[in-house]
Order: sequence, then structure tokens, then C-alpha cells
Amino acid sequence: MITDQELYERARAKTHKRMLSGEASAGSVASALVTDRGNVYVGVCIDTACGMGFCAEHNAVGSMITDGESAIAAIVAVNRHGDILPPCGRCREFILQVNTANGGTRVLLPGERVLTIAELLPEHWLARPNEETV
Repeated sequence: MITDQELYERARAKTHKRMLSGEASAGSVASALVTDRGNVYVGVCIDTACGMGFCAEHNAVGSMITDGESAIAAIVAVNRHGDILPPCGRCREFILQVNTANGGTRVLLPGERVLTIAELLPEHWLARPNEETV
């Protein structure tokens, strides 16, 4: 299985900001994830002037799903300066909804910290009590 440092390096290697057009750029943030099967997927952010772009984590998850997987063991996002970034709320939610087992996904955070998606989404609405017993 890939180490956290190797996962970081895979993401860092893809951070190369580049203009796609006068209104869009890509690559200022990159993400790498490793699945429960040990496969690694990477993606970069796409930023657009009108807000239709998407995060690097979404791109990496999309590649994983395209390849037939959905269970993420660990994920990291890195900016072009090499700083680890925590996933935004939209990405956290997306990762969990793609596969609810991803609540256990290890998220690499700044300062060599690691938390799970479930820890980053306390009191999540999917974890509500059984409505039949209420």
C-alpha cells in the first residue's frame, strides 16, 4: 500500500497552474487518493470566472468512479506551494455520498494530522436515527 508521503508526492507532482482560456485555469491545487484496492487516482482543480469549476478532490474521485471504484482509503489535496489543504465542505460531503463507507477515509491534513471524513463531518445528516423508531 502507498504511504502517506507517497500519496502527498503524487498530488504535489500535478500542481502546475496553467491557463486554459482567458476565463479558466487549472492545476493550482491537486489531489491524490488511494482506494481500498490500492489504486491511486489524481486530479486537479479547474477554476472558472463564473464559478462552474470544481475541486481537485472531485476530479480525482471522478477518475476513480470512471475506473469502477468508490471506496477511498486515504486522500490528500496540495496547493502549488506544497501546502496540504483540508477538503472543503462540498468535497467532504461528496466523498461520503459516493460511498458511505468513506466515512472511514483517512484525510491527510496540515501539520501531519490525519482525521477521517466522519470526524470532519460530525452530526452528519446521513447518520440520523432510524426514523421508524422516532
